[in-house]
Amino acid sequence: MGFFRRKKNGFQSINWKIKKKCIEMILASAKSTYPNEFGALLRVDEEKKDTIVELVLLPGTVQGESHAIFKLNMMPVDFSIVGTIHSHPSNNPNPSGADIHLFQKHGKIHIIAAAPYTIDSWSGYDNKGNSVKIEIV
Repeated sequence: MGFFRRKKNGFQSINWKIKKKCIEMILASAKSTYPNEFGALLRVDEEKKDTIVELVLLPGTVQGESHAIFKLNMMPVDFSIVGTIHSHPSNNPNPSGADIHLFQKHGKIHIIAAAPYTIDSWSGYDNKGNSVKIEIV
C-alpha cells in the first residue's frame, strides 16, 4: 500500500468561486496599473478550499506593458495559494503561450482581467488554459 493514492475516477472537478470584494480588488488593481500588466497570486479560504478570498502580492514583481514577471522565489510557503491573476492591457482575456506555460507550472486556477477591467471583462482558466467558470459570491 503506497503513501499516495490516485483516485479511481481521476481528478475531481472543483466548482470555483470568488468573493465579490476580491474580484473588485483585482479589477481596481488592474485598472490602476494600466497600461502595465498587474500580477498577483490567488489564495482560497482555508475551510472552503474552492472559494478565492484574497490576493497575495509578491515582492519584486515586475510589471510592464506586455508582461508581469513574478519573483516566484519570494512566494511564501502557503498551501492556500492556488493560482495566479494577471491583467492584459488589451480587451483580450485569452491566455498567451507564455500564460499557459505559467499556468501549467503554478497552480490550479488562474484569472486574466482584460481592459476595461469591468465585472464582465475577466476570465478564469485551469492549469491547461481551458476556460473555467468562476462564480462570484
